Amino acid sequence: MLAALPAAQQAARAADRPTPSGYPVPRYVTLKFGKVNARSGPGDDHRLLWVYRTRGLPVQVVAETAEWRRVCDPEGGLAWVHKRVTDGRRGVINTLNRPAPLLRKPKAGAEPAAFLNVRAMASLTRCEKGWCKVKTDGATGWVRQGTLWGTAEALQCR
Repeated sequence: MLAALPAAQQAARAADRPTPSGYPVPRYVTLKFGKVNARSGPGDDHRLLWVYRTRGLPVQVVAETAEWRRVCDPEGGLAWVHKRVTDGRRGVINTLNRPAPLLRKPKAGAEPAAFLNVRAMASLTRCEKGWCKVKTDGATGWVRQGTLWGTAEALQCR
């Protein structure tokens, strides 16, 4: 009977239901290995769609079963991966077509501490008040939430 409810009520009811892992969906995780099989469904018997070859790649979990996670990747791809290949640590990737400044302070106009190159990844430390603190190769800085892939709260793939 959920189909008759407005979208906001459906989302609220879905949020009330616990997930198999106990963690919220959507949420971000990273890939634990440099070779991760992406499947069309939750099981080894489902067709192999592609292989992720980037350890630490940030992905967004959009659905889950007890053993499998449906993930959205920075390219917009949706696939199922086994839970053992994911890591709860959060990461980000610069999907902009230019280097992203990592600011010294969480405010517009602050001086850049460093720049995150295009397609470069970084660790996400925390987000607060619309800003996210990231760390990469000894450099730490702030970016507006949503600037880098892996910082937006909204569902990234539909």
